[in-house]
Amino acid sequence: MGVDPVKQRGIERRKVTRAAGIVGAATLLSRIFGYLRDMVVASFFGADMAADAFIAAFRLPNLLRRLFGEGSLSIAFVPVFTATMVKSGPAEGLRLAVSSMKLALIILVGVALLGVAAAPWIIHMVAPGFAQLPEKMALTVTLTRLMFPYVIFVGLVALSMGILNVLGHFTAPAVAPVLLNLAMIGAIFLVSHFSDSATVRVLGLAGGVLIGGVLQLALQLPFLVRHGVTFWRRSGLWHPAMRRVGLLMLPTIFGAAVYQINILVGTLLASLLPPGSVAYLYYADRLVQFPLGIFAQAAATAVLPSLSRQAAGGDLAGMGETAGHAISLVLFITIPAMLGLILLRYPIVALLFKRGAFDEQTARLTSDALLYYCLGLWAFAAVRIVVSIFYALQDTRTPVLTATFSIAANILLGMALMGPMKHCGLALATSLASAVNLGLLVHALRQRLRTLCWRPIGVSVLKTLAASLVMGGVASGLCQMIVPHADSAGSLRLLVGLGAAIGGGIATFTGVAWLLRIPEWHQVAGLIKRSLLPT
Repeated sequence: MGVDPVKQRGIERRKVTRAAGIVGAATLLSRIFGYLRDMVVASFFGADMAADAFIAAFRLPNLLRRLFGEGSLSIAFVPVFTATMVKSGPAEGLRLAVSSMKLALIILVGVALLGVAAAPWIIHMVAPGFAQLPEKMALTVTLTRLMFPYVIFVGLVALSMGILNVLGHFTAPAVAPVLLNLAMIGAIFLVSHFSDSATVRVLGLAGGVLIGGVLQLALQLPFLVRHGVTFWRRSGLWHPAMRRVGLLMLPTIFGAAVYQINILVGTLLASLLPPGSVAYLYYADRLVQFPLGIFAQAAATAVLPSLSRQAAGGDLAGMGETAGHAISLVLFITIPAMLGLILLRYPIVALLFKRGAFDEQTARLTSDALLYYCLGLWAFAAVRIVVSIFYALQDTRTPVLTATFSIAANILLGMALMGPMKHCGLALATSLASAVNLGLLVHALRQRLRTLCWRPIGVSVLKTLAASLVMGGVASGLCQMIVPHADSAGSLRLLVGLGAAIGGGIATFTGVAWLLRIPEWHQVAGLIKRSLLPT
């Protein structure tokens, strides 16, 4: 006797919520260490030449990580791997996993060698403004060559994430970035103990990136073996299902990583602006990545295996329910986070980064960029869920088309706004381009998945917005009362003020969400209750 479809859909919704909670909690830990890393980097380098050079160089392997790792490779692999497990059995699925890891290693080594060889040309293309300062250009090229092999390790980590997520394990891949952050922090302190040179220190920081990549991959291997992915298994380099992975992967390079491509476009254009512009955008983007990573990426990671199982079984009604649940859930968390970041942006930047070489002006300019990035946070988050729906359906054409329009819009808007608004115009262009991408995706999804009911999503969003506005008033008032002059306040007072504002805001949002009977609140509360009081 088969499982009742309605009951199965409820199981999938609970799986998504639970998996999102696990990934979100692990990502929260990673983000905390990530901010410690950024605090250390900001303190040592501020927004000077070494900071600009490192950020520009690190953008490249990080973009490839998104494109070939967390982006196209992982997203294209999960639906095919899931379908193989369901239709051909676990043994055949594991053979596909082993073959994919072996082939990915060969391809990633080739990409890394190509990147090292072509580093000068790449930097001239992505940061043309650096050519005016030969020393800055030379340092950026050196850092790029040193860090490019990082893509080998992190690409394999991303493929491991796809395999483990389908097999029901979410923790290790989500925790892995902690090791990268620890390696970078340790490297910069170690090198700084022996040298005061900013150049030597930033080279040590780049070395820490490589060490972190090795540690991240090493963490995944025992879990892969435990789940049956034994690399000594005779599998060859090719599995018939990999043809489908390749066909899906090539288009997803743009569709899944459009945000990162737009950020890279911003880096390119920012290199033409006054020194420090690249760093302002980087630090602001890091703060935006906090809710994106904890909530949006966690939900997207959790929902893809469930959607893929339903797609493989032809359960379009179930897909509609699961997708609607994921969209409502991520917006329920992202909208209040967006408003909170907008209202408390300067105290947050000052508390996290304002020390050492990161001065008052740098803090102001970074918080300005944060404002304009935050305006698009809701779109950044929703896009990640909607794109996952298309890839679960193995539809790569639609995300590619919408991504192309989004990237073109970002370039045009960035060129138009960078003159009057400087780096803030580039941040605003990224937000507007993401809204364009989401609008086009939603329009296409209404035709592609007719079982997705939009009315409950709209009602949930309106209630969430109302609760967020009340929360924003309370949080802003508390912060102003405790820290009326954030620009001259010390770290302890900023910490107390922000702690009170965030705590009061969360309590207010929780209370209003309960009064408004927002469904996502009860689901999140139930997850927390089950976590704290296991049966």
